[in-house]
Amino acid sequence: MRLHVADHPLVAHKLSVLRDADTASPTFRQLVDELVTLLAYEATRHVRTRDVEVVTPVATTTGVKLANPSPIVVPILRAGLGMLEGMTRLLPTAEVGFLGLQRDEETLEAITYANRLPDDLTGRQCFLLDPMLATGNTLVASIDYLLQRGARDVTAVCLIAAPEGIRVVEQFVGDRADVQVVVAAVDERLNEKAYIVPGLGDAGDRLYGIV
Repeated sequence: MRLHVADHPLVAHKLSVLRDADTASPTFRQLVDELVTLLAYEATRHVRTRDVEVVTPVATTTGVKLANPSPIVVPILRAGLGMLEGMTRLLPTAEVGFLGLQRDEETLEAITYANRLPDDLTGRQCFLLDPMLATGNTLVASIDYLLQRGARDVTAVCLIAAPEGIRVVEQFVGDRADVQVVVAAVDERLNEKAYIVPGLGDAGDRLYGIV
């Protein structure tokens, strides 16, 4: 597994405003969208392309377009939905799948309750979206879901991560597949409730409110 921490002043600025408990939901949603677009730039650095001929007003040249099969973007419900537009802004031709997982607050294990994904992901570059990499259990379950369907190239885009969760994903992935995790920051630790410290609270609640 490869970990990429986006080191950019705009990323750090937007993340600092997201962390602020006084940041209202509309501003929080807008900043998540902007931050994900910046992270998407890093996450797609190795997206597959093919050469194409381009006729400019002056001459003919060789350019590139995204290769087939097209990438697939998979937000993990519900908080991952807040990251979808920022990701597809850079990958407008990507297909979009959905994966519903929630954390059991007693066992901290991820429970799958919904999915809308192709049965066969062989040869597809997959981009998972989840704001928080905390215990790592949700991301591991999501990666495993994709690997079972033939994916071998998976990039997870998260806003922040805890060292404990990173280790769990590293141990799970091993050399099974090419997995990359792109984050805006790696925080200090998890607290006794498995929340990231200093973190930014419950991303889903801050995006959409408590339901």
